[in-house]
Amino acid sequence: MKKIFESIGFITLILFSFVYTNKITTVIKENDDILEQIKSIENQYKTEPINAIINENTIITGVSGSQIDIQESYKKMKKTNQFNTNLLVYEKIKPTISVKNNYDKYIIKSSKNAVSLIFLVEQHNDINKVLTILDKYDIKANFFTDGNWFEDNNNKVISLIEEGHIVGNLGYNYDYKVNGVSWMNTIVTKIGNQNDSYCYVEEENEEALNICKQNKSYTIMPNIIVKNNPLITIKQNLINGSIISLKINDNVINELPLIIQYINSKDLKILNIAELLDE
Repeated sequence: MKKIFESIGFITLILFSFVYTNKITTVIKENDDILEQIKSIENQYKTEPINAIINENTIITGVSGSQIDIQESYKKMKKTNQFNTNLLVYEKIKPTISVKNNYDKYIIKSSKNAVSLIFLVEQHNDINKVLTILDKYDIKANFFTDGNWFEDNNNKVISLIEEGHIVGNLGYNYDYKVNGVSWMNTIVTKIGNQNDSYCYVEEENEEALNICKQNKSYTIMPNIIVKNNPLITIKQNLINGSIISLKINDNVINELPLIIQYINSKDLKILNIAELLDE
């Protein structure tokens, strides 16, 4: 019995020593000059998130904020034993109102200081000239494809995704009632490993929205739809967060370098749709 009490006492002593040492370490850390300096600039380096804006059945996506990760920043600076703002570590602050899983809304633009280019790929379009121009400027864009083109170009679809572009779904001749949305999305997300799938409308279309919602696809309704005079149309309507729709034709191909240069001159990044909508 005596040995049992001695063992219990020894274990208790070890536990007390551990707790006491941990408390001492915490007290020392809390009074550490580096830690105090990090805490003193916490608000200065904090960026508040921008919530998504929902207006009836449309949505403008938000933007995450950021704040200093105090513990991780402290760990990095403690290795050099000096305060250095270049070693600050940040963590995201997600918007409280988000586009995430809002499949029942038309996405019309983003709150980011960036834009996205959607190329509408119809049955007999050749996208190679567009890709050559995008590669020259290191631009990642979006190719929303007709079901017939998709059927004939499965390997190209996978290649586009692997190169960092996004492949969207136009149904068959812009009709989502034809039973093709699901299998196209399966190839894009399961074989191509694209995170999300996307539909496209140019005006409100409740039937298309419901079909795309059932397939867990985001429905994009661009705020700039180019019909004629691509460069002029974009110059007249460009704003931050714009989603720009372009049909592939000779005018678009000829003016695409000028369009890219004009967007860049406005200090707007050109992102694929996944990056533009990412909060």
